[in-house]
This record gives sequence, C-alpha cells and structure tokens, in this order.
Amino acid sequence: MTIDRPPVNALDLDAIASLEQAFAAAAADGPANGVVLTGAGQVFSAGVDTRAFARYAREQRHAMVRAITRMLARLLAIPVPVVAAVNGHALGGGFVLMLGCDYRLAVDSAAAKLGMTEAQAGIPFPVGPLEVMRHELSPELLRRLTLTSAVLDTRQCLDQRIIDAVCAGADLQAGSIAAARLLAAQPGFRTVKRQIRGQLAARLEELALSGQDAFLSSFD
Repeated sequence: MTIDRPPVNALDLDAIASLEQAFAAAAADGPANGVVLTGAGQVFSAGVDTRAFARYAREQRHAMVRAITRMLARLLAIPVPVVAAVNGHALGGGFVLMLGCDYRLAVDSAAAKLGMTEAQAGIPFPVGPLEVMRHELSPELLRRLTLTSAVLDTRQCLDQRIIDAVCAGADLQAGSIAAARLLAAQPGFRTVKRQIRGQLAARLEELALSGQDAFLSSFD
C-alpha cells in the first residue's frame, strides 16, 4: 500500500477515508504474504494536512478526528504482518501510522525526520493515536517526544527502538517485502499477533464504534 498524496503525503479527510477502506480490505482478505505500507516519493507521510484541516467546517473537523481513530482501528485489525517501509519523513499522523505497523524498516538517512509535532502545530492528538502511542512507546519517550515536538532521524529512532532496522534507500522496497514474507511464514504469527496486539486493536475498535473523544471540542 502506498500513501500517495503529493507533495508530502499529508492526510486530509479523503486520504484518511481511503486508507481506512484499504486497511479494512486487507483485514478482510488477509494477504498470505503480509502487507507493506509506504509513501510515494521521498516521504512516508507528513501527517494531518493542517491547511486542509483549517479550511474545514466544525463538522468536517470532528469527522476527520473520528476517521483517524477508525483508520487506525482498521490497521490494527489486519491479521497478517504489516511492515512500515519508512522512506522519508514520518511526522504526526504519519509517525502514528508507522507505530501501528508490526515491523518498521526505514531508509538510513539523516535527512528523514520522524516525530510528533502536534504541540508545535497547535493540534492535539485524537484519542486513537493516543492509544497507539501509549502502547508502543515508553512513558519517558512518549513524554519527551510529544511535549518537546522533537524530531529524530532514522538512526536515532533505531537507537530508541522505535524502528526495527535501517537500510539503503535502494533496498527499502525489497527489504520490506522480504520482511513481510518472513514474518508471514511463521505458522503462529496470526495467533501471536492477537495475543500481543489484540488488546490495542480491541480498544481502538471500541473507540471507533463509540465516536467519543474527550478532546473533540479542542478541534473546533
């Protein structure tokens, strides 16, 4: 799957809906060799399109917040391996999409910036991304990255164990496909994924169905 919305694969309401549908299809189909998620061009995803968000009416903003949580719920519901092929910047919502994947392979680049800059951008986190971040990051790392809006390169993310491996850009696609196949070849992968990530998946599904978000009014 490729997030393809030039120039930086920022997520507007339509892009989020498209990803939600694609993840739901993968969850229903369960491709035997797994799924690879990447971005078009030289960027994984710059996260929420803040310009589009600023133009939306209140109802559209709330719809977008709820759609983000649904999108993540569909991603976590995919029963087969999902590998993030992080080919460049992964910021905000793009960073959270990466965290939602089971294995994260990134281009070895000091130019690629990864982080959660919502505080700097003036946009709080929807409830779905909060659940993913709390599950995937240590409390200390979550505090530091979110409150400072710090951005890291891929080597720093590797050091912090946010990503699993780095490789040359030319090897990213083949390496990600190989990683997905290797994970999928394990007979017990689906069961173990339910054991390890099933609680998070269930929580996201619960939040998606409820449509509730304590900070929804902050997005007016």
